[in-house]
Amino acid sequence: MPDPSTYRPAVGSIPESPGVYKFRDPGGRVVYVGKAKSLRQRLNSYFADVAGLHPRTRQMVTTAASVEWTVVGTEVEALQLEYNWIKEFDPRFNVRYRDDKSYPSLAVTLNEEYPRLQVMRGPKRKGVRYFGPYAHAWAIRETLDTLTRVFPARTCSNGVFRRAGQIGRPCLLGYIGKCAAPCVGRVSAEEHREIVDGFCDFMAGRTDSMVRRLEREMAEAAQALEYEKAARLRDDLGALRRALEKQAVVLGDGTDADVVAFAQDELEASVQVFHVRGGRVRGQRGWIVDKVEEVTTGELVEQFLLQVYGGSGSGAEASAEAGEAVPREVLVPELPDDADVYEELLSELRGSRVSLRVPQRGDKRALLETVERNAKEAFARHRVKRASDLTARSLALAELQEALDLPEAPLRIECIDVSHVQGTDVVASMVVFEDGLAKKSDYRRFSVASGTDDTAAMAEVVRRRFARHLREEADRKDEQGIAAEEGRPRRFAYPPNLLVVDGGAPQVAAAARSLDELGVVDVAVCGLAKRMEEVWLPNEPDPVVLPRTSEALYLLQRVRDEAHRFAITYHRQKRSTSMLVSLLDDVPGLGETRRKALMKEFGSLKRLRAATVEELTAVPGIGRRTAEAVLTAVTRPDAAEAAAQPPGDAAGQPAQSAPVGDVVETTTAPVGPAERGTPRSGSGATAEVGLVAS
Repeated sequence: MPDPSTYRPAVGSIPESPGVYKFRDPGGRVVYVGKAKSLRQRLNSYFADVAGLHPRTRQMVTTAASVEWTVVGTEVEALQLEYNWIKEFDPRFNVRYRDDKSYPSLAVTLNEEYPRLQVMRGPKRKGVRYFGPYAHAWAIRETLDTLTRVFPARTCSNGVFRRAGQIGRPCLLGYIGKCAAPCVGRVSAEEHREIVDGFCDFMAGRTDSMVRRLEREMAEAAQALEYEKAARLRDDLGALRRALEKQAVVLGDGTDADVVAFAQDELEASVQVFHVRGGRVRGQRGWIVDKVEEVTTGELVEQFLLQVYGGSGSGAEASAEAGEAVPREVLVPELPDDADVYEELLSELRGSRVSLRVPQRGDKRALLETVERNAKEAFARHRVKRASDLTARSLALAELQEALDLPEAPLRIECIDVSHVQGTDVVASMVVFEDGLAKKSDYRRFSVASGTDDTAAMAEVVRRRFARHLREEADRKDEQGIAAEEGRPRRFAYPPNLLVVDGGAPQVAAAARSLDELGVVDVAVCGLAKRMEEVWLPNEPDPVVLPRTSEALYLLQRVRDEAHRFAITYHRQKRSTSMLVSLLDDVPGLGETRRKALMKEFGSLKRLRAATVEELTAVPGIGRRTAEAVLTAVTRPDAAEAAAQPPGDAAGQPAQSAPVGDVVETTTAPVGPAERGTPRSGSGATAEVGLVAS
């Protein structure tokens, strides 16, 4: 553990100017980012007597191995730089905001020729205007159902819109008057955009003028004896009033404000925000905050202001989006120490004066108390869910222990899956679950060298994994698991309690044989067969059938599916590389050295096919004629067809001999949904990859 005194800056070397500082661990990773009016005063506080620091702060300074800082001109610049660094480095000791659920918004796609009204989740997109967020998607659909009578804008998908235009007949909404049917030309693009603009004005709070206009037009129609038109306007007016009734008036003076409240314990905090526009609650949102250091409510307010309002990116367009999100008032339970600085930052984002204050009495104080009650209820629900998740995981491990007759609960589970297409490009994945949760830093990928089928490949991977474990266990020098000759953690030194293989009795028998050959007797083995989700054990003629509602079965399925996802990505990557090598072999005059240079520069067939002649000639040794020959080879129809053809399930097919493979250690977890009907294993994307000799 680093000693803070070993990296304390020299006396007098820290400036007294405002700035932002970073603490880094021995590996160079940023673990904390902070700002200060006076860098010298703030940083010196971290290097006082360690015993007198708060436990979380003490953990941070003893985790770090160095500190650095950047001087800025103003405190506002310090705020902006702090936010940018937090987003860039994701320091583990900074407060982190994460949504306690996915909140839907009502989105208007103004970037399209015919804008669409729809429910949308996730990050904001350029050219789309958002209203909300709302607590429930059904609330948005109910609002749309009411307002499309008055504002008959398009709500259909692009596919439905195109089909309607092709057949010349609108959908049902066009017939019942809830869509102006621009798909068949009933209104022009300009007329449809006017309808959408009216909808946006109404949702933005400009409702009084809309109601007065409809009342005036209804009276004029009745006076002109146009009773059908007057009746239609009367119904439209009723629809608007019903929509307004659902948005209760909470502040009678038409205030635009965000009301923020917190509920917290020592480890986490719940944040709730009510977005009030025109005196009405237009949206609500919540977060759960990890308190990785001791923070006050005022410091939580600082983080909220910085991450919620400052998080719209950079540039003029991002500034405009941020300004639109910042209200005229932000009501909080406690002011931060630098409240005037945050007011200045918010005012700069909005383009006009923003007030940051604590309401003391009246309607605003009552509304803040309401938001506080919501924050407490959300926090209580989160803690119940957190406890139930822990209970379910504990139950799953206990059920596995009983069903498989294990001496103890399998706190560490590893799963291996093999992937190939008709025996070519054979790879395998290993995923790790600890305490029922994925430990993605321990995931591994294997390039299989001599496996001739699923069982042989499984036997090879199990043998390599546990042979490495035995070697590293023999090399162990201390209790922390550091191999002295390598100077890094031993990745394979910690064995699992349970080894799961993707497959039935043959795969389980192959894994058990490899363990027996190595003399590993303290690792249990089982297999999960896909077809009937049966659990197979070594030397057992019949499988163990777990109940379909069993938490143990759910856990095994999650582990197996994760291994399946993880292996497919590696298989596709290797298959793409093999295909690229095969195509480049056909290029005349392209030797091994230049072929390797191309593969290093572009890495995949897709990138090489998208390259230009100029980009190819930039690679050392590649001339123009060779570049043109390469592009011809990789873009010919048979190459494109082979690249587009999806790999199929080829379990049990003979595998061709492959070069001796290395264990590929992956430190970043796979992402992406599980995919079926592709190679015999899992998908996902990985980031940092390093090679370790098998």
